[in-house]
Amino acid sequence: MAEQDPRLHPDGTPKSAEEIERHWFENVYQGDSMRQATVRAVAMGMVLGALMCLSNVYVALKAGWSMGVAITSCILAFAIFQTLTKVFRLAPFSILENNAMQSAASAAGSMTSAGIANAIPALMMLNPSAVPPQHILIVWVILISFLGVFLAVPAKRQYINVEQLPYPSGTAAAATLRALHAKGDEASRQAKALGFAALIGGLITWCRDANIPGGFRAFIPATWGTGWIKGGWLGSRPVTDAATGAVTQSPWTLQNYTLAFEGSLLFVAGGALIGLRQAGSMLLGAIINYGILAPIFVANGDIETVSFRKISSWSLWIGVPMMVTSGLLLFALNWKTVIRAFSTLASFAKGKTGEADPMERIEVPASWFLIGTIVLGATIVVVGHYAFDISWWMGIIAVLATFILVVVAARATGETDVTPVGPISKITQLTFGAIKPGDVTVNLMTANVTAGAVSHAGDLLTDLKSGYLLGANPRQQFIAQFFGVIAGGLVVVPAFFFLIRDASVLGGDQWPAPAALVWRSVAELLAKGPGELPTSAQIGILVGSVLGIVLVMLERAYPRWRNWIPSPTGLGLAFTFGGYYSVSFFLGALIAYLYSRRDATRHDRHTVPVASGLIAGESLMGVAIAVLTVLKILE
Repeated sequence: MAEQDPRLHPDGTPKSAEEIERHWFENVYQGDSMRQATVRAVAMGMVLGALMCLSNVYVALKAGWSMGVAITSCILAFAIFQTLTKVFRLAPFSILENNAMQSAASAAGSMTSAGIANAIPALMMLNPSAVPPQHILIVWVILISFLGVFLAVPAKRQYINVEQLPYPSGTAAAATLRALHAKGDEASRQAKALGFAALIGGLITWCRDANIPGGFRAFIPATWGTGWIKGGWLGSRPVTDAATGAVTQSPWTLQNYTLAFEGSLLFVAGGALIGLRQAGSMLLGAIINYGILAPIFVANGDIETVSFRKISSWSLWIGVPMMVTSGLLLFALNWKTVIRAFSTLASFAKGKTGEADPMERIEVPASWFLIGTIVLGATIVVVGHYAFDISWWMGIIAVLATFILVVVAARATGETDVTPVGPISKITQLTFGAIKPGDVTVNLMTANVTAGAVSHAGDLLTDLKSGYLLGANPRQQFIAQFFGVIAGGLVVVPAFFFLIRDASVLGGDQWPAPAALVWRSVAELLAKGPGELPTSAQIGILVGSVLGIVLVMLERAYPRWRNWIPSPTGLGLAFTFGGYYSVSFFLGALIAYLYSRRDATRHDRHTVPVASGLIAGESLMGVAIAVLTVLKILE
């Protein structure tokens, strides 16, 4: 039988926000009775995160994305400390220490999204002389990452405590930690399920990505990694060359439009954690975007060629406004909880102890948020002016816009496990394309503020979700996150310039840097102002904005039909990434749903551990392959 929803009373009526938080504090919280952000936990997180950051620099320059390190670091830290405990007879490593370690490690490992994967290489390609020295860049990426950590504070109590958004990777990390630390038959069964799933995920990743002549890859279909489904989408049509008159066939296949299943279980596992509504919304958006709109606009010439990059550079102007308007509207509709989240500021000013609300003692105070945001925002404005010639008033606009966009991205992360760093940053690029057209440096580096902050806000909230499920002290996790940012910032910039000695290698076969190419393309497109966007993209901005509002209002007007109303977040995200992600998410959600219908008890016991194991296995093997490739062992 499924567990009682903590947001509801036994009779099914909803609890107030205060009741939800008090129930958690009285029944789940254990941060006062167990070690958490100890020196050894934070130090281990910094070291592991820095090592994984090195791998992510490589992966980001090759593939344009980075791997999550939270679950990977949990497993590695547990194994290391188990060994150290036996050898040196140390005190046992508590589950909340491992959780705090995860916060530091994930912050360090995700530092590539603070500019190294996108804005900085794009600036090197467009204006190499505008790239400041390494020590300035280290300060810059740390500052904007710190800003994201602070900007996540107002959203935490609403999104995690009250709405209890899933934050799938955080949920998976909590399940992983429980399986590693728990004892007894049930814990043993869950740990075995997690371990077996991790083995499968790792094996599939090895077979897909390890480039070993004559190895396992020889037995794997060549379509893995590009899609298993071929043909069928309107077949092909005759195309006549205007110059020669030659008639050829243009392939219109599911695979060419990315509506295929990729040879990875990572996003299948993610789908099992986010639920059928979000995954179904993603699939609907992918079908509309890649199956209906893209072929039409390819034929019209608005999209130059049938490729993910060309399609997404057009379609993101539909998906991003949809997420922005829906996210801001939902945040505004919950204004009472938002105001309550800042109530600690009044208590701080009046000198109250916070006894009336026990959460005030452990949550990050609103005073920290205000002071941190003001100080960091002002410092970013000064450094941005000194390093990139960004006018002070433009810097202020960039910081204020980033706060709004963090609110939107944090909801997307919570609902879908995808932090839309690239798509959200395009809003800032579009804004400054209008404010200062032609200045690619300002365009890229103001958007860099948004990207870095959005990434680390999503990362912190994911870690806080894990801590919430385990009963951790959120204030201590917040502090651990800062140490992780420092560790990653000190590593990520030197590692990037060690690999990239010359900007000419970016965008080539060795270092394709796909994310940076997208940023460069948008900056070039907006160099003459937003009016340079195709008319269809401008119409898409309006349609996406209106649709985001309409879907939210439909949810409010017809709550009983909510599961049948597309989620604006899931629908919008589908317009920003490849269709194979949506296909995989939906398959995972559908399998989990059917399993829950067949046996709810087994579903509750096994779905999260198995999904977590698949994510952990692929992440661990991905890191191993990246390291081995850097060492030239697999080449």
